[in-house]
Amino acid sequence: MSRIIIISNRLPVTVKKSGKRLEYIDSIGGLSTGLKKYHEEADSVWVGWPGIADEDLTSREKRSIEKTLKEKYNCLPVFLTQVEVNKYYFGFCNNTIWPLFHYFSSQTEYDITTWEAYSEVNQKFYDKVKSSIGKKDVVWVHDYQLMLLPEIIKRHSPTVQVGFFLHIPFPSAELFRLLVWREEILRGLLGADLIGFHTYDYVRHFLSCTRRLLGLDDVLNVINYEDRYVKVDSFPMGIDYKRFNGAYDETNLSPEVLEIKKIKETKKIILSIDRLDYTKGIPARIRSYNSFLTKYPQYIGKVRLNLIVAPSRTEIENYELLLKEIREMVSETNGTFGTMNWMPIWFLFKTFSQEELIALYRNSDVLLVTPLRDGMNLIAKEYVAARTDFGGMLVLSETAGAASELAEAVIVNANDSDSVAAGILTALEMPAEEKIARNKIMHQRLQRYTVEVWAEDFLKQLKSTCEDAEVVALPKPIETNREHIEKAYRDAKKRILFLDYDGTLVGFKAIPEQAIPDQDLKELLRTLIGDTKNTVVLISGRDRKILDSWFADVKGLNLVASHGLWLKHAGQKWVMTASLDNEWKESVRPIFELYADRMPGAIVEEKEFALSLHYRRCNPDMVVAKLNELKQTLVSMTKSSSLVVQEGSKVLELKDSKVNKGIATTMMIDHNGFDFLFSAGDDLTDEDAFRALPQNAISVKVGLGRTAARYRTKSWQTMRKVLKRFAETDKGE
Repeated sequence: MSRIIIISNRLPVTVKKSGKRLEYIDSIGGLSTGLKKYHEEADSVWVGWPGIADEDLTSREKRSIEKTLKEKYNCLPVFLTQVEVNKYYFGFCNNTIWPLFHYFSSQTEYDITTWEAYSEVNQKFYDKVKSSIGKKDVVWVHDYQLMLLPEIIKRHSPTVQVGFFLHIPFPSAELFRLLVWREEILRGLLGADLIGFHTYDYVRHFLSCTRRLLGLDDVLNVINYEDRYVKVDSFPMGIDYKRFNGAYDETNLSPEVLEIKKIKETKKIILSIDRLDYTKGIPARIRSYNSFLTKYPQYIGKVRLNLIVAPSRTEIENYELLLKEIREMVSETNGTFGTMNWMPIWFLFKTFSQEELIALYRNSDVLLVTPLRDGMNLIAKEYVAARTDFGGMLVLSETAGAASELAEAVIVNANDSDSVAAGILTALEMPAEEKIARNKIMHQRLQRYTVEVWAEDFLKQLKSTCEDAEVVALPKPIETNREHIEKAYRDAKKRILFLDYDGTLVGFKAIPEQAIPDQDLKELLRTLIGDTKNTVVLISGRDRKILDSWFADVKGLNLVASHGLWLKHAGQKWVMTASLDNEWKESVRPIFELYADRMPGAIVEEKEFALSLHYRRCNPDMVVAKLNELKQTLVSMTKSSSLVVQEGSKVLELKDSKVNKGIATTMMIDHNGFDFLFSAGDDLTDEDAFRALPQNAISVKVGLGRTAARYRTKSWQTMRKVLKRFAETDKGE
């Protein structure tokens, strides 16, 4: 039976050492709060750091911690040294990934030693959990501290279902490309079968990065990566709605909370709760509150901002400076607006229990949540859920992930003090009927999509993705029909294999010099050709001169160049399959060159009787607009000729309609008595070849997309494996 293995940087319980005594304290906030209830009710194991340095524990204490965590909390600890914590967590995670992913590029540090520590700790997490992963288990990796872990797990356990969820924003491609180790991070994440984000904006940013930096195509949010399909989707994290909407214990409330409940009788209460972090925009929030008091003096003495900041990362210098700035700004505001009987801001630098938070939520007229950038912000959801009277109003920054779900709140620009001030006024003066109407809508949404539903939704999608990657209409996978196809190959007396080159036998490269065949491929072709039953045809869009130079040393190989225009039987000369002229090129070439200039990264390739525009390196968003313009221009210019516009894999080509791979395929097959016909290709130009084959032929589409082929396979790497099995069959005979 499969288990859920949750892996995150921290466990839902923190271990502390007091003298010789070990204490176990429930972690508060973020992922721990969100998933704790699900973990307790599901059959899951939680893997993470217990919060205490390895060197502070004896071997006996570590054994005791492992035993207690396993038996009482169903957790598995990963022990980290203080050096590892400093370099991996405080270093790479908090000085590189955190600021960059939150759009604070000026605060991002690039340090090779912290990157190495990050890589080593990700490996350490795997080393700890690897013996616990069963073949049918589901592994769910969480957050930015472990972005290399999915690839490590998938590399060692390819059949295990691996999910990854990022709890912070994923930045735009323009920002992410600043990261020195950007490709390593992307490939680490792509080890997962399902990658989840809070909002669709983050999904879009991730897909843009994989397209631009790795050249990976995606269809309906599915990436064709090596031998797998990787699904990318948005899952806005929910909360434990019943916990915040239900009754709470008022017997152990702190004096501060009791004071706030009392002051509510005479003052309007504005609540602000955040961790100490520069992304939360706390100084900007204080400035906005100052603007509110300045612009709307009628509220002086009648309102109070309870500014609660939970201690976090105080070991980092920037955070110490931030705390100092907040204290100074609070003091200045109170000095400017305060009176003997009224203090505009009450600043509390401490944490509160969940019971106390509920009390604070229910006794605050406004919750002010204005982060400069936030992945989701569950506090905003908790506040709405806690207001059982449907009163109170949420003022929310448009750059918080929660803003996409809580549109009925008062949405503001966190960088615009006047906008936030006006938002506070709107929230305070909104008629009760309108507040109730807005809050009811948000309540219904939060009640439907709780943290349990979020977790179940993600895991259900993960299972579906792994069991059936058929997200678009595709033919049967060749891998599941392997025995039938290999038997047909073995039993055949005369075989012909049509093999496309770019994207089918190798990864596609627009620049010819980068696409030179490797020696393993050449040796594979030689082995196939060495069987006297086989006729092997390389059928490509490449120019005949390029194919000659690349495959001159592969004797016995038949070649088809320029998508079927030129045909060369093994050991013979090239012959044309159609009579063509090039008079059209002079008028069309400037158009290709113009659009290549307008599309940075595009390359114009001139073939003997065709012109091609390669745009693999171009900005995908720009391509959508510019490519349609180019196609319309070309169609308009050539509508009275036999020229046609043909799209391939990241290439647009203008050529004569009398030329296609289907014609060359027919000429090779004609009256030759083949009883095993095999054709493989990856783009639209190969569809003509598939359609030209007889019904009993085995045609294979490589990658995603609709096709006339009978079978499909995921990648050029998988296609090579298929051909290697053919070659091994030859050797066996």
